[in-house]
Amino acid sequence: MLSKRIIPCLDVRNGKLTKGVKFKGNVDIGDPVETAKKYYEEGADEIVFYDITASAEARGIFLDVVEKVASQIFIPFSVGGGINTVQDMRDVLLAGAEKVSVNSGAVKNPDIISEGAARFGSQCIVLGMDVKRVEKSDDIPSGFEIVIHGGRKHMGMDALEWAKTGEALGAGEICLNSIDADGTKDGYDLELTRLISESVRIPVIASGGAGHPSHMVDAVTKGKASAALIASIVHYGEWTVPDIKKYMAEQGVIIRNIW
Repeated sequence: MLSKRIIPCLDVRNGKLTKGVKFKGNVDIGDPVETAKKYYEEGADEIVFYDITASAEARGIFLDVVEKVASQIFIPFSVGGGINTVQDMRDVLLAGAEKVSVNSGAVKNPDIISEGAARFGSQCIVLGMDVKRVEKSDDIPSGFEIVIHGGRKHMGMDALEWAKTGEALGAGEICLNSIDADGTKDGYDLELTRLISESVRIPVIASGGAGHPSHMVDAVTKGKASAALIASIVHYGEWTVPDIKKYMAEQGVIIRNIW
């Protein structure tokens, strides 16, 4: 059985580490470079970096921050936000990332997934999905809708169908974020996580809602996710990465880098 990954997420706004709840009320809480280095040293399996306003502001990602983070960590590093072209992907990879996460840009231009996979390999392409619960309908039979631009724009797209499409186009991984659970610390949306995880063959990262290590255990067992994204729980010092990994291992989850 493959080890489950614990992945701290750095949401960055104007070069500062920030955090909100359900994509709203963001406050700056620190320096992303120092924070990434800390999590790397604590044994995080990967780091995810999102420039959370790049798409909404129609600008490119802050490559200088990406370069600084990449110089401090030596684990897989995924970067997303404002990536709309293969050239954007190339710039981010050259800045030191191992993976690029496409979200709004892929919804507007799905070909970017296949073009990126052909150019850099599927292992480099992460499909980021921001998802919100809605009433089931003919257009959204799963009851989960894709939203873009940091949760600002509803797309009328069914999340399950989009996940399958992204996989078919060449995405090597899905980062699945529940807007309803984001920042609440009440746990991941396990129904959504399991639905997507069981419907695709590529790894799925559960995101949104972690408040206790038991939530990560649930995400990778009940939710069938390959990894769990964490933010508030470690940003505010409630738990450390080593303590989370120790807890999960004690619950029988196979984990790497346990000190």
